Amino acid sequence: MHERDGSLRDALRDYARRVPEHAAVVDGFVCLLDEGGDDPFQRSRLAGHFTGSAWLVSADGRRVLLTHHRKLDRWLQLGGHADGDRDLAAVALREAEEESGLPGLRLESHALFDLDRHWIPARGQVPGHWHYDARYVVRAGTDERFKVGEESLDLAWRDIAAIAADAQADESLRRMALRWLAVTR
Repeated sequence: MHERDGSLRDALRDYARRVPEHAAVVDGFVCLLDEGGDDPFQRSRLAGHFTGSAWLVSADGRRVLLTHHRKLDRWLQLGGHADGDRDLAAVALREAEEESGLPGLRLESHALFDLDRHWIPARGQVPGHWHYDARYVVRAGTDERFKVGEESLDLAWRDIAAIAADAQADESLRRMALRWLAVTR
């Protein structure tokens, strides 16, 4: 076991305690962490691998920055592959900085905000595979002028309460919006 894996395991236990309805999801993440074979922090592990995402909230906490993902053609939170980095909170922050171009971003906490295991369809030479996505809260500074990068078709600040109220919203985004509202009230 890698030394950082203990930190992730502790964070997963803490998340399971705080969000007991996600116990089965946590178990899947722990299984991936414990499996032998290819490194689960590398995208080359095609059976599934860890990713890190940011619930990037505005300074006032009322809006979240979403990306219209170029490859998936869906509005999602910012995030990406760990590429060998076992500190998934650092991955989430790095991806938020790279994908938004926003200055002054900061990680709210190393505590997991959300977990999601989702299927990524085949694209080109890369077969379909699972992403085990660890999500962290990242807070924007006062400058909210983002830059749309090559991984996005667009970026947009969205009202979190509106996402939570939208029954047609992506289930994962809606779950995070509801959780954010519950935590900040």
